[in-house]
Amino acid sequence: MTNVVGEDFQDAVLTDQEWAGRTFEHCDFTDADLTGLSTRNCVFTECVFTGTDLNASRHVATAFRSCKFERTVFGKSTLDGCSLLGSSFVDCRLRAWQLRETDLTLVGMGRADLRGLDLRGIRFREANLTECDLRRCDLREADFTGARLLGARLAEADLREARIDADALVQASLKGARVDTMLALAFAAAHGLSVD
Repeated sequence: MTNVVGEDFQDAVLTDQEWAGRTFEHCDFTDADLTGLSTRNCVFTECVFTGTDLNASRHVATAFRSCKFERTVFGKSTLDGCSLLGSSFVDCRLRAWQLRETDLTLVGMGRADLRGLDLRGIRFREANLTECDLRRCDLREADFTGARLLGARLAEADLREARIDADALVQASLKGARVDTMLALAFAAAHGLSVD
């Protein structure tokens, strides 16, 4: 396994690279071109991806721990079995993201535009999703336990079998969302209704 610590990859052109079993700690990928990057079993810890192009990148069983993504382009990127624990996303292009069995626990994604994405089964535990746009998303079986959803828009989202706390049910806009009976009852209780 290759371990890279504190390396400066600013403005680097690393298109269509294939990385397996590598670890990167405190590395700076600012404005790097990582188009078509393929990672498998890699770990990025506290790395910076400001202005980075990750278009058409593919990541399998890769972890991005406490990384900073700002103005990062993820067009047509896929993450399969990945973890983004504690990472933050600011002004990123995420609309063409494909996520499968990915853990977004403790991520900061306030105001992110995720409209229409398939986020089924994704873990958003204790994530900051304040003012996040999740309209028309497939959020079936997603886990929002402890997530902050103040001002989040979930109109027309599919929330069947999703786990959402009472606070989040009050804070988010759920108009037109598709829910199952259990979530409907939790929503009613969170809004002070008495269900017989």
